[in-house]
Amino acid sequence: MKDELIAILETFGFPVFLQGSMAQDAKYPESFFTFWNNSTLDNLHYDNLPVSYVWNFDVTFYSSDPLLVNTKLEEAITLLRRHGWIVSGKGRDISSDEPTHTGRTVNALYLEF
Repeated sequence: MKDELIAILETFGFPVFLQGSMAQDAKYPESFFTFWNNSTLDNLHYDNLPVSYVWNFDVTFYSSDPLLVNTKLEEAITLLRRHGWIVSGKGRDISSDEPTHTGRTVNALYLEF
C-alpha cells in the first residue's frame, strides 16, 4: 500500500517523502508530500485468520505557497477517494520545522482484502 500511495501522490509532480526522513540539514523543496503509516490492523477474520487489513496513513502537503497548501491537499483527497481510499474531511493545519513552510494533513484509510 505504501507504493500505491506514493504513486498516487507522485502524479502531482511534487516529491513524496516518508514523514521525518529528510536529513536535518536538507533544504526543504518548495512543495512536497509526506506520509506516515500509523497502523495496519487486521479487519475481518475467517477461521481465525485475517482476510482483510485496514491501512491507516497520515498524508501531509507542505509548501512555501499558502494557496498550494490548501488546494493540493484537497486535490489529493479527491484522487485518493477515486482510487478507493477512505478520507474523512478536508484535513487540518499542521506546523512545519521550517518558518517558510506551512502544511495541511489528513488521515487516509485503505481496506485491503
